Amino acid sequence: MGSEFVIRIAGEAVYTVLKASAPMLVVGLVVGLIVSIFQATTQIQEQTLAFVPKILAVLLSILIFGPWIMNTLVDFTFNLLNNLYKFVG
Repeated sequence: MGSEFVIRIAGEAVYTVLKASAPMLVVGLVVGLIVSIFQATTQIQEQTLAFVPKILAVLLSILIFGPWIMNTLVDFTFNLLNNLYKFVG
């Protein structure tokens, strides 16, 4: 295995992880921003108010984007194993 091959595979793995986690991160960020604006305007400083909506939003985004995430990971795994088979075989 050449170093270029390993570096390319590692780069693809990092890109796939970022692509697969982006929907949950964006949804959590938006919900956190909305909750913090709500807390600032109403001066409610309840700790659970900051976490519970974000947790629920991330779980909902996993349900919505789950098939797309699974397809992304399956495609990456297929390409990885295909490249390894071509390299070894």
